[in-house]
Amino acid sequence: MDPTSRPAVVIDNGTGYTKMGFAGNVEPCFILPTVVAVNESFLNQSRSSSKANWLAQYNAGVMADLDFFIGDEAVTKSRSSSTYNLSYPIRHGQVDNWDAMERYWQQCIFNYLRCDPEDHYFLLTESPLTAPESREYTGEIMFETFNVPGLYIAVNSVLALAAGYTTSKCEMTGVVVDVGDGATYVVPVAEGYVIGSSIKSIPIAGKDVTLFIQQLMRERGENVPPEDSFEVARKVKEMYCYTCSDIVKEYNKHDKEPSKYLKQWRGIKPKTGAPYSCDIGYERFLGPEVFFNPEIYSSDFTTPLPAVIDKCIQSAPIDTRRALYKFYLEVQLCSRTSIEGCNGI
Repeated sequence: MDPTSRPAVVIDNGTGYTKMGFAGNVEPCFILPTVVAVNESFLNQSRSSSKANWLAQYNAGVMADLDFFIGDEAVTKSRSSSTYNLSYPIRHGQVDNWDAMERYWQQCIFNYLRCDPEDHYFLLTESPLTAPESREYTGEIMFETFNVPGLYIAVNSVLALAAGYTTSKCEMTGVVVDVGDGATYVVPVAEGYVIGSSIKSIPIAGKDVTLFIQQLMRERGENVPPEDSFEVARKVKEMYCYTCSDIVKEYNKHDKEPSKYLKQWRGIKPKTGAPYSCDIGYERFLGPEVFFNPEIYSSDFTTPLPAVIDKCIQSAPIDTRRALYKFYLEVQLCSRTSIEGCNGI
């Protein structure tokens, strides 16, 4: 069938999560952790034979157990069986393990989206500072392994900017703060094109927020099992964290009415199955605060996020700065408001 008559497949691979679906949908069809669990015996097979097995099984119409899982299934499988090893294909925004990445795409296409890659165009994303060799290898896998008829690899910051504009505002100029799980970039975009020489990176990302929340809860002596502490901190970040306009006022609010702002987490110990609970207090606003006051987390990097954005705009060509500042000021007005949830971090 003609690929133009079917919606394109969109796969946004990030360090922590992958979002996938079809063009035209309001939201992704699936959001999965970017992790692969591979059987040790399967690892001993050669890459070429594995690829041949995938294509042979797919062409035969049989999707058998290929001894590897992705996403939440991979995490569950690794906990229940010691023969499965977890592999994280992407680290700090860059593909670190291409074999695992290829397996991940295979499961995304055939098991989750359940589509024939030969009948759809594909849109993939990449980080702003990705090397050209990585894009070439991505194209090689997509065209030679999955036989896709067309492929477009876009910088995720540009796509984020495009999603914020309507058809009447198509200037596509602005500064995008791309905070992922493993990397943070400040990306200036002028008329849809990334100003590569002005991109700034920050050594603080979503995982650092999780580690900081984990540290705060551990120092306060909360009753959280050590083997489950990181996962609890991640859930706390996604469900209860928010940014505040004034950290001192936020402390006073929590101290004045602790019952109003205090949250409680309930979980089950993985080893014994016994229930437990812990309080969630200051870390609700102290977690995201590492971007605005990084010295509370690390002494190695102390430049606040607004200062990094300002440096980014100042290093851009002078004729683009007015438009970049205009968009940045609009974002700044709502960037420190008390909004529940840090799901984008």
